[in-house]
Amino acid sequence: MLKVVVDADACPRSCLQILQKHKQRWNYRLLTVASVDHQIDSADHIMVGRGSDSADWAVINNTARGDIVVTQDWGLAALVLGKGAHALSPSGRIYEQQNMDFLLEERFWKAKHRRAGGRTKGPAARTTEDDQRFERSFLRLLELTTSSDRKES
Repeated sequence: MLKVVVDADACPRSCLQILQKHKQRWNYRLLTVASVDHQIDSADHIMVGRGSDSADWAVINNTARGDIVVTQDWGLAALVLGKGAHALSPSGRIYEQQNMDFLLEERFWKAKHRRAGGRTKGPAARTTEDDQRFERSFLRLLELTTSSDRKES
């Protein structure tokens, strides 16, 4: 059975609602992972400690080839792609191996800038368009995943 794993520490509730909306029709397991600091209303939820990478490791340990992972963490997305799974950001960006080096390098330079006392811009306020883009990208990944499953059978 296809599994959708959500790094729920920073996932907007609207994304979780979209994932819940399509769950029955597409017949996937929806697994959320978050630290004890986040209240997640999900029947299939893993709660982890406050450690900086606790949720990330739980996501990786519960991800298999062909799964879909929702995360805005570029490092986690790179690990997910390495396992043969798909990765999607809450903004609707489908992460691909081809652009992962660029994203990780950008993350490195932004972190270096912040450590030196600089500031970086945070995410913009979430919009209806963000939700629509996320839903379109998610459905595209579902179609891709289920069509590749049929080819392998």
